[in-house]
Amino acid sequence: MLISRTKAILHKVPENSRVTVTFSLGKEPSVEYKNALKKAQSYAKIMHMSKQAIYDQLISEYGENFEEDAAQYAIDNIEWDWEANALAQAKNYRNTMNMSKQGIYDQLVSEYGGQFTSEEAQYAIDHLDD
Repeated sequence: MLISRTKAILHKVPENSRVTVTFSLGKEPSVEYKNALKKAQSYAKIMHMSKQAIYDQLISEYGENFEEDAAQYAIDNIEWDWEANALAQAKNYRNTMNMSKQGIYDQLVSEYGGQFTSEEAQYAIDHLDD
């Protein structure tokens, strides 16, 4: 957090005086940034996508076609349980495609598949039978 003051203090403030402090959390995100975040939340909630897969979808000319900075804002500001998404996809692969655990893991981490981290994919495999 950056704290600055605009004028030097020239006078001592009397005890029990009322002091007003003003601060800013920064510039309000643009509509484009907000829309990218909403779209990212939708992909995470409905399609159980990974962070990387959502980012790629947001910037894709065949997807949402957001600028990279708007997509990065969305990824930096989304709050989501990525392990739960990996598990949801793993269960879907098992139940609809009858895949082995190793096949599911490989699909979850593949750059052409789920694009989950190895930790997220391992969590999914470890909890597949819960």
